[in-house]
Amino acid sequence: MKSKNIPRLRFPEFRDAPEWEQLPIGKKVDLLSGYPFKSEEISEDESGIPLMRGINITEGYIRHSREIDRFFLGNAQKLEKFILQTNDLVIGMDGSKVGKNSALVTANDSGSLLIQRVARLRAECKATIEFIYQHINSIKFHQYVDRINTSSGIPHISAKQINEFEISFPKDKKEQQKIADCLMSLDDLIADQSAKAEALKKQKKALIQQLFPREGESVPRLRFPEFRDAPEWEEKKLSDLLDYEQPTNYLVSDTNYNNNFEIPVLTAGKTFILGYTNELNGVFDNPLPVIIFDDFTTATQFVDFPFKAKSSAMKILKSKGYFANIKVIFELMQNIRFQAEEHKRYWISEYQNIEIKIPKPNEQQKIADCLTSLDDLISAQNTKIEALKAHKKALMQQLFPSNDEVEI
Repeated sequence: MKSKNIPRLRFPEFRDAPEWEQLPIGKKVDLLSGYPFKSEEISEDESGIPLMRGINITEGYIRHSREIDRFFLGNAQKLEKFILQTNDLVIGMDGSKVGKNSALVTANDSGSLLIQRVARLRAECKATIEFIYQHINSIKFHQYVDRINTSSGIPHISAKQINEFEISFPKDKKEQQKIADCLMSLDDLIADQSAKAEALKKQKKALIQQLFPREGESVPRLRFPEFRDAPEWEEKKLSDLLDYEQPTNYLVSDTNYNNNFEIPVLTAGKTFILGYTNELNGVFDNPLPVIIFDDFTTATQFVDFPFKAKSSAMKILKSKGYFANIKVIFELMQNIRFQAEEHKRYWISEYQNIEIKIPKPNEQQKIADCLTSLDDLISAQNTKIEALKAHKKALMQQLFPSNDEVEI
């Protein structure tokens, strides 16, 4: 039997309103795929009309930079239907994050031209499009895309597949708007907190540029008062400062681990924490902190907690003693530009011979303490953001009918 299609949590004024109706979103929007501009029609000249490309759309907002922005210099008279308006919903239709890259067009991007491989959804009213956006920007839609995307090539979703995605709609647009306003206000709060986190990261980057000597120099532009008359920084090989250990008890690729376990499984790459394991044999916990180094890519991560290594390609870099502060060395290593060749290991053969400039231990510690305090602020800010995201996720589970409630 079917139960009523009603969410667990409903605003007071809608508690006696009719049950929701489940429909494909194509019934509520006009969907348009972008125009196939020729390559010669796409320019970096900012005097042209901005183009809305898939690369401009990321998770929840539209981004711009000189590197990714492109423009159309031709006659747009015949392209009127591809001109974006405020509150249009745009979705990237291919790429590694297909289904996740979606955003609402703001006044700043109104007037841009929609390019191929981007879908534009336009609703008859703001209530409906903001309501649909919350569903498109949800795990349910992401799972739907993963389920239908069985191609071994570049991940892709079609206009037809977007149109066929079913969600439940309140029959009263005022209820749609009430829910959308609630969730959009949380989105704004998350965006605000994310901007603060980015500001802290930029502050740290700017500070590092002042606290460490520039190329060809032996003293930094900014020095703590007690070290202004201290000696110049000394040039040392990384092998003089760091020792290394190669993991012997590591998790191979087919080992199962999940977030219910306690020990993090690490890699030196961008993902960093791959999951968690309950395998205690070979957990690295002394000495800490250390630097995880990928011997193929030269990627690094600073680690100050017990962990399990992912593979034998990783090296665990440890300070050789009091004269080498692992935090300062890690930050200095981030400025090293080193191109790794495929199938070539670097720590033993070449990377350890790279020279960096480093101050005396007391000045190292002062710099490390300063940067650690900023890292703590960034971490606390990221914790706030994750808490807000978790709150929104839990709220959405209450504000929208679940599949279990729709059909029993």
